[in-house]
Amino acid sequence: MVNVQEGIPIARPKIGSSGFTGSWRITKPVIHYDACTKCRLCYFYCVENSIDLQQDLYPKIDYDFCKGCGVCADVCPTKAIEMVREVK
Repeated sequence: MVNVQEGIPIARPKIGSSGFTGSWRITKPVIHYDACTKCRLCYFYCVENSIDLQQDLYPKIDYDFCKGCGVCADVCPTKAIEMVREVK
């Protein structure tokens, strides 16, 4: 994973006393990489910091901590992120 803002501390999700926080999610974001332009808006707007950037600067979602709020899908200018029903 790449830290876009080198030298600036960025909060990262941690396992809480109740375990992983993404376990109660109803919908989850799915990235369609063929439509992704690497604009990083999903990374910057993620409320839980559960999106990180890979070496190639494509976003990667940590589903252990993603709560399925949909902010990433809302801010995506190309609609490359789709909220889909969680199957458990």
